[in-house]
Amino acid sequence: MIDRYSRKQIANIWSLENKFKIWLDIEIAACEANAQLGVIPQQDLAIIKEKANFNVNRIEEIENQVHHDVIAFLTCVAEYVGPSSRYIHYGLTSSDIVDTALSIQMEQAGEIILNDIDQLLEVLKKLALKYKHTPCMGRSHGVHAEPTTFGTKMVLYFHEFLRNRKRMQDAIDEISYGKLSGAVGTFSNIDPRVEEIVCKKLGLKPDPISTQIIQRDRHAHYMSAVAICAGTLDKLATEIRHLQRTEVREVEEPFQKGQKGSSAMPHKRNPILCERVSGLSRVIKANLMVALDNMTLWHERDISHSSAERVILPDSTIALDYLLSKMIFILENLHIYPDAMMKTIEKTGGLFYSQSLLLKLVEKGYTREEAYQIVQENAMKVWNAGGSLKELSLNDSRITAKLSHDEIEEIFKLDNFLHNIDYVFKKAGLE
Repeated sequence: MIDRYSRKQIANIWSLENKFKIWLDIEIAACEANAQLGVIPQQDLAIIKEKANFNVNRIEEIENQVHHDVIAFLTCVAEYVGPSSRYIHYGLTSSDIVDTALSIQMEQAGEIILNDIDQLLEVLKKLALKYKHTPCMGRSHGVHAEPTTFGTKMVLYFHEFLRNRKRMQDAIDEISYGKLSGAVGTFSNIDPRVEEIVCKKLGLKPDPISTQIIQRDRHAHYMSAVAICAGTLDKLATEIRHLQRTEVREVEEPFQKGQKGSSAMPHKRNPILCERVSGLSRVIKANLMVALDNMTLWHERDISHSSAERVILPDSTIALDYLLSKMIFILENLHIYPDAMMKTIEKTGGLFYSQSLLLKLVEKGYTREEAYQIVQENAMKVWNAGGSLKELSLNDSRITAKLSHDEIEEIFKLDNFLHNIDYVFKKAGLE
């Protein structure tokens, strides 16, 4: 991922320095296991542990000649260790190191993402509780439906990010496997106990069955959790963008001191951060398809997945970390305009009371079809000519034949829509 959209902590996980450090940790752990099993002399193990090191530039220099990154790494390490290096990588294949290290990197990145989600959940919870009883218009198809509250909107996203957190945790658990089982996974040249010892030391579980590689359904699962989380961020950013439109302006993303919205129009305050969230989320979601394609490999392995993973896994996790941090900033500094929300609610002359009126007429004896036709006729008059659904109802003999003036007045009260909001929050676990 380009520097513009990268934060240092998670970007460092995908650095060559960190990758080679993990490779070296695995190789040394395997040497320790082999020494424990009597395969490697203790004096050679001592030399390996004392001298083993690497230099990124030197590895790249060797790789330019041998065109194999693991061989280049091992050659570089051998230059530090000397003759005892013959025991490094004993009985292993490249993917034993690469895949086990990749699991650790994905686990490290996942933990950062979990922490980001936790921070975002706290912000959403605060907004939900603060605006629990702040009325705003609910919409379906983009058209006014019935009132809800702004806090209720935030509860929706709070719960969706709870699910994102669970998906991410499950994905970390799914990828936290290592393998040191040799060229096709049959332990032909390595004691199976080495895998058990090394994985335990690294905090991983031995993959129950592998070929030369850990199977890529695990990686696809991980990427799906990342992509779905990005999808929720896009959804939330789109909600804010819609509510920031000039005709609506119920909320507005932060506009910082000194910020300029347009090179041509000084008045502009554009939702650029939310648009960035939506844009980068598309990159992450598209990368999921690559991860799904990576599942299909020839026989015990090919490396068609390898080049793609070098792009999609770092880019997607770094981008998601960046987007989560941006959304935290947006929500912590979000401008919220309750007065504008009320003006929006009042904009259609009470059309949103139509269902309440319909149900009351049904209670009073009309069939549903009869009541629907009466209410719709009055509603269409308001749509076409303005006015108030309540006033038209008070002057419609078909309605007043069934409902008194006081009963009609009672129907047209905003609180009728919000009296169960406390229950909604309780049901969602927020009180």
